[in-house]
Amino acid sequence: MNVSGMDGAATSVSRGSDAQQARLRLALGPLAYYWPRAQVHAFYEAVAGFAVDVVYLGEVVCGKRHEVGFADWMAIARALEAAGKEVVLSGLALPESETDLRILRRVVGNGAFVVEANDMGMVRLAAEAHVPFVAGPHVNAYNLATLGLLRDAGALRWVMPIDLGADALRAMAPLPLPVEVFAFGRLPLAWSARCFTARARDRAKDDCGFTCRDDPDGLALATLDRESLFVLNGIQTQSARPSSLASVIDEAAALGVSVLRVMPQSQHTAEIVRSFRDGIDGRVTPEEAARTLEALTGATRPGYWRGAAGMGPRTEARA
Repeated sequence: MNVSGMDGAATSVSRGSDAQQARLRLALGPLAYYWPRAQVHAFYEAVAGFAVDVVYLGEVVCGKRHEVGFADWMAIARALEAAGKEVVLSGLALPESETDLRILRRVVGNGAFVVEANDMGMVRLAAEAHVPFVAGPHVNAYNLATLGLLRDAGALRWVMPIDLGADALRAMAPLPLPVEVFAFGRLPLAWSARCFTARARDRAKDDCGFTCRDDPDGLALATLDRESLFVLNGIQTQSARPSSLASVIDEAAALGVSVLRVMPQSQHTAEIVRSFRDGIDGRVTPEEAARTLEALTGATRPGYWRGAAGMGPRTEARA
């Protein structure tokens, strides 16, 4: 099992030190949307040149999505590993059938890469197989007792749920696992056994026609007043606009965060990654990185991180 490069114990160090800059790493999360096979392969060929340390691969949202299969993901994983990336294979967040379980067993039994468990069923599969795993953001881990259980089951890192923030990290310190935070992307707010994308197109879930393939960044949903509200992504509901933690890179590092996660988008992913890397490496200030991302993507400032509404205001009050 390839576990090189995984984090050690999380510690808190001050911003600006060489140790901190070496410790705070950048990850590209798993692709949430259903893109054509050729687009997926082209995207990850480009990712090989991105300034990210960790790349998550695999289907997290819907087991029916089949254009990119397990063999494809393994081939992409090997290519990215050869390019110097730490690769993690992600599993479904809401497995619903025996077919989905077979997919999870295959991911856990890949024999080469650490996996990301987004469901407690996959945690059990990984623990029973003695496969190290990352506890993904969709595992309901909100307290030290749960983190201890995950650590004992073989977890190497905890991806904090999106609705926790800085105060939660302070209250839970010292943490038994290194911490990764969801730093950029549309917030994954809810999951359902129903497919709302199919429903919006007057299709049954079992005969969806893979209609989510028509929406490379999800299907936008607005209020009657035409205000952006949510994005539908199959069985997943996301926030309408991406949320960005770029403005709090310093604070996250000081709290002992090990990894910042950026989610793939159909446009501007390379620029988003570059903005975070520049902020991490000190080439620009976190505020400058945040403003760049706001102009490029319409991203909002952190809400949950501050213990406020998830999307928060477009800009934070400045002194």
